[in-house]
Amino acid sequence: MGKPTGFLEFERKASQKRDVNERKNDYNEVELGFSEEQTKNQAARCMDCGIPFCHSGCPLGNIIPEFNDAVYEENWQYAFELLSSTNNFPEFTGRICPAPCESSCVLGINKNPVAIEYIEKSIVEKAFDNGWVQPKPPLKRTGKKVAVVGSGPAGLAAATQLNKAGHLVTLFERADQIGGLVRYGIPDFKLDKSIIDRRMEVMKAEGIIFKTSTNVGVNYKTEKLMDEFDAVLLTGGSTVPRDINIKGRELKGIHFAMEFLSQSNKRVATQKGVTVDYSKDHTGQIFENGELLATGKNVFVIGGGDTGSDCVGTSNRQGAKSINQIEIMPMPPKTRAESTPWPLWPMMLRTSTSHEEGCERAWSVNTKEFIGDENGNLKAIRLVDIEWVSEKGRMVMKEIEGSERDIPAELALIAAGFLNPQQEGLLEQLGVKLDGRGNVDANNYATSVKKVFAAGDMRRGQSLVVWAISEGREAARAIDEFLEGYSFLEAKAVSMISAEYTSI
Repeated sequence: MGKPTGFLEFERKASQKRDVNERKNDYNEVELGFSEEQTKNQAARCMDCGIPFCHSGCPLGNIIPEFNDAVYEENWQYAFELLSSTNNFPEFTGRICPAPCESSCVLGINKNPVAIEYIEKSIVEKAFDNGWVQPKPPLKRTGKKVAVVGSGPAGLAAATQLNKAGHLVTLFERADQIGGLVRYGIPDFKLDKSIIDRRMEVMKAEGIIFKTSTNVGVNYKTEKLMDEFDAVLLTGGSTVPRDINIKGRELKGIHFAMEFLSQSNKRVATQKGVTVDYSKDHTGQIFENGELLATGKNVFVIGGGDTGSDCVGTSNRQGAKSINQIEIMPMPPKTRAESTPWPLWPMMLRTSTSHEEGCERAWSVNTKEFIGDENGNLKAIRLVDIEWVSEKGRMVMKEIEGSERDIPAELALIAAGFLNPQQEGLLEQLGVKLDGRGNVDANNYATSVKKVFAAGDMRRGQSLVVWAISEGREAARAIDEFLEGYSFLEAKAVSMISAEYTSI
């Protein structure tokens, strides 16, 4: 695909970034706009590899070599048609997806992989610039009504697909704006919220109804939902955070990462002139701890993942005195680990744009105690270094003697992931069966309650935005079949590559 010798002629060159000293002073996107010439050259690197493992690496089954070839041929509109046939929101994934497709790129075996994510973002931005992203309301309505509860990527994708099938779709969101964690969990410097808003305008024009500040089971009766709609899809996400229950947890200054990030995102939206309900968080709950700011504080981010990284970037922009990010697991290798060979998603050290802006990172560190002052405020964190050893076939952690120390901290942000969806309220009232992890148990997206379906993190657990979109699309097809007895919605491609690889 592309240019047969392109991978020999061009080096990998992905999105260019603004200077660190400039971007730390604002919340504008870190990445600069795309260059047509650069994108064409990057698409030229796509090899005629015979078996494109990138297909199986992408949860959406994006038709990657084909849209790369279209870009190389400068047939941008066709590239967009190919991309949008499998991905409802390439403007999201082109910014915040970790690109598992690139980890499966055949070129990546012994060279830098094709810059697929950059190409994807370039295609969709070219499409918006040229007016190719237009509302496409269905020509015929089925008369069936579907409720989608939760407006994150899974809910948005499902609503788009169900509306495409001709059903009357209402999207319920308990927060004051549509978008879920894409709006309130992802900082603007990674994804400016105008990107969400322009897509919402397209969806509204296609006939999708949005109901915000509507918490089903609280201020909107569950019985009413079940009576008014022919099918219900639950896409509320995994929202119960994993806590650290150690001595001093009750001190002031210790917060979950999402509380800190959602408040910051609302503050940024207000500064940009957007009217938001600043009293409530991303779940529609009242902010109980007042104004959370890192300004002038020693900040500790507990958790080494993407959410923790977002806390680092946000703390830098708020003018933190110092920032430390710690992780209980060992430091990953700088190159692909032997335990995750190609084409698997590699275990390896990753450095985000937020890390580039400044913070201290440490691994194999455990948080033992939060230490407070006489007024009940956090003043320090007691840490200890650990090592992971094998005992009876299991890896267990052991403290390293003499490594315990207290580090000054006035703000601790817990970014240890999420456990499961909120079970109180809607899920309890519906009486849906839960699995062993506390997620909604669903077979082919159908729950134990008739006409109620589930998708996204609420069903599969905390995962990637690209998986959420995939789940939403597949659930929409299952609901369409439930309502009509058949479905013409696109099914996820099951390529020969996946079948061949999994049989090895």
